[in-house]
Amino acid sequence: MASARTARPSRSAAWAVFLGLLSVLNAGSCDEQVPLLLWTSEGISLPSQSLPTVGHIVGQQQLASYLEKALNVGPRNVVLFLQDKMSIEDFTMYGGAFGNKQDSAFPNLEGALMSSSSPLVLPAVSWPASNAVIGQLQDQLETSPLYMDPETLSQLRLNASSPALLVFRLPYGIGADLMSAKEILSGNDEVIGQVLSIMKTQSVPYTAIYTALRPSREAASLSMEAGVGGGRSLLQARGGYRERERERERQRRIKERAGIYAPVEFKEGEDTCILLWAKGLSVSILRGSRWEDHDLTPSTFGEGVSPKLHGSSCDKTKAKLVLNYENVLSHRSFKLIFALSQRHYKVSARRWFTLDAVELEYDGTKATFNGSRSIYAPAEYSYRCESVTSFRWPLLIPRSSKDPANQWRVSFEDFQIQGFNVTGSEFSYASDCAGFFSPGIWMGLMTSLLMVLVLTYGLHMIMQLRTMDRFDDPKGPAISVPQTE
Repeated sequence: MASARTARPSRSAAWAVFLGLLSVLNAGSCDEQVPLLLWTSEGISLPSQSLPTVGHIVGQQQLASYLEKALNVGPRNVVLFLQDKMSIEDFTMYGGAFGNKQDSAFPNLEGALMSSSSPLVLPAVSWPASNAVIGQLQDQLETSPLYMDPETLSQLRLNASSPALLVFRLPYGIGADLMSAKEILSGNDEVIGQVLSIMKTQSVPYTAIYTALRPSREAASLSMEAGVGGGRSLLQARGGYRERERERERQRRIKERAGIYAPVEFKEGEDTCILLWAKGLSVSILRGSRWEDHDLTPSTFGEGVSPKLHGSSCDKTKAKLVLNYENVLSHRSFKLIFALSQRHYKVSARRWFTLDAVELEYDGTKATFNGSRSIYAPAEYSYRCESVTSFRWPLLIPRSSKDPANQWRVSFEDFQIQGFNVTGSEFSYASDCAGFFSPGIWMGLMTSLLMVLVLTYGLHMIMQLRTMDRFDDPKGPAISVPQTE
């Protein structure tokens, strides 16, 4: 399948061969693998590459070798379809592998693979390697990834002479009904078809890659599905099965812990003086009547990612961290700058540091957000906040009404920074932005106060009740109680 053919079989037969190749090469499926498909635009051939042997799992270094050989000869405009989860079983279950082609969830993907003269099929790629595919492509293409959708791509004009890395994130989810997964995969296939159609209209040669961040199915769940469906399964000892499950869970937790990326670290000499970490860094610009977003996280954090920090500096009273990017929202040069300072306050008798400003510098223009009013912490601590934004419960405010920052939005998710008194490469104790009296605490206090007031009023009314000192005798005359008494 990795070599050009002079006489093509029918589309259904070729797709069946493709699914069979996936199944054979991935005999004994494992829950730590994801498939990777690579193909080029019609009319462009790549040198044939040797496929991995049966049962072999492609690691990060081997995957980098495959990509390097493909990009050295093939087009350097790369379209990456990155799905949240995917496994080989998604193709065998929903790809029409048993002759029911009308039920296939991948007609556009099938057509793209059949039209390409030299597709590359890697059935078993370790998911840590697939997680690093963006960083590998970024290093080989020497360009930053652009996260896009088909509508944005239709407005973009690509140049065959300059490389581009276009990333399309695709969802995946399985509900109570398995058909929900098929519907999502069909929707993803429609997105792939739209993107490839737009690339064809622009007449720009491209290299397309389809893979995922994590496997969608585990071996235990697959064996359970086989048992429910009445399929045959291998008998195995219960004790050995439990041991394998425990070992698999232990390995998964180790890999998850290893997948937590390190913070951005700026050193002055051999000493670390600034640390920055965030789960998400994103910026948006207002163009026309809509906001255009760009995610800076993959270019800042992750395994194998080394952000450019030239222009950063630090001393005992001031610190500046400069993150340099390229091709952000159509700006070839883009900088995200964090300016911090610390000083001694007599009232509290201690030193505090503040995030004075967050600046966006692009093509000679500077947009400045003021953060000193809300973002501060003791000088010995780091500062952490679940959400630091300029638009929703803003902690960052444009410097003035005429500042270009009014056309921008910045959003930092799970944000932590420290610019002074850094020991080693770890953050100091974090001063969290959440105050002690949160809205929930205030609601609880107000509800408790209201209940105490109601109880006090009730007790007061009960204490005002008086017992009658005269009683009516049913056998005697009625008691006459004067109104004046």
